[in-house]
Parts: sequence; C-alpha cells; structure tokens
Amino acid sequence: MSMAQRERQALVQTMAAAGPDAPTLCGEWTTRDLAAHLIVRERRPDAAPGIMLKPFASYLENVQRRVAQRPFPQLLELVSSGPPWLLRPVDSLMNLTEMFVHHEDVRRAQPGWEPRELPAADEDRLWKVLTGLARMAYRKSPVTVALATPDGRRTVAHHAGERTVVLAGPPSELLLHAFGRSAVRLEATGDAEDVAAVNALDRSV
Repeated sequence: MSMAQRERQALVQTMAAAGPDAPTLCGEWTTRDLAAHLIVRERRPDAAPGIMLKPFASYLENVQRRVAQRPFPQLLELVSSGPPWLLRPVDSLMNLTEMFVHHEDVRRAQPGWEPRELPAADEDRLWKVLTGLARMAYRKSPVTVALATPDGRRTVAHHAGERTVVLAGPPSELLLHAFGRSAVRLEATGDAEDVAAVNALDRSV
C-alpha cells in the first residue's frame, strides 16, 4: 500500500472519529465539507476545474454543496474507495500531498494535537515533494527562504537578497507550512519581522 493510500484510509478513520460537523483547518469547512471536496475533486471532472480556475468556482461550490448533503457514512465510503479506475495509476502522484495535508487538517483542528512520528521512508517521500513545490509556495516572499531538516538536508525555496529566514523541522512539518498551514512545529531563524512576513505569506500552491 502506498503512502497516499495509507494516508487516505487514516484520513477517513480520523474524519469518522471526529464526526461530520467537526472543524478542519480548511477555513470554515467541516469534515463533511472536506469529504465532499475530495469526492468532487476525484469524481466530478465537470466541476473540479473550479478548484484552480475562478470562473468555474461558483459551479464547483454548487456541486460540492449538493454532494455534502449525502449521508456522512456514504461520503466516507466514497473517499475510502479511492479514485475511479482511470486515475488509479497516478494515485500516488496525484494524492500523496492531498491526503497527507487534509489528514492533518482534521487532526490539528482538534485541541491538544501533536505531530505524528512518521517512518523515515515517508519523511523522505515528503521531502522529495517539498523540494519540487517550495519555490512556488514561497515565491511571494520579500526575503530569502531556506528549508532545513534535523538530519542536515537543506534547500533554498526562494532567493530574495541577503536577508534570510530558515525554517527547520521534519519534512512533514515543512510541507504543511509550505501548503499554508500555521499549525506546525517548526523552528524559524532570522529577523523577527522577516519571520513574521514569511508566516503571513499567501503560500497557496
């Protein structure tokens, strides 16, 4: 079972335990709304473009709202069953970050959350993904942004002069930050104003 598949099943279990009305880190979305988003993304090619393209956003919202009205167990079953057969060959590529980040969106919306200790192989997979998307995530930074891990790996996500902010932590925490999440456990070094500016960035990718 791939990491994407494992995270999918863990996400479904976490949503089931939290219930349909539990908060997430996705704005005002509840777990029900998040499940509907995942279903539309994979199963409604007519509406999914609205995730990225503003002209189609209104249609996406209407479709997603209707999907969210289904019974919660049915929503979870659809998420659990994975993408349609046509997309299954690219499931790991398409869904690794989606399932991991949204799993943490549910986990970390609950009080008392703690980071999970992931296997080294999973952290390695997330590091490879992170190095590919970090430039886009921090492209609006007014200062240079470097990412570092406890085992010595380092990448410069964005060059913007000599002033530098270094974000240090496991790849999993760095990836969540790159996806715009603030509920992370990282060490940030650099000028306090620069660190605040990086944390305030629109880090959507």
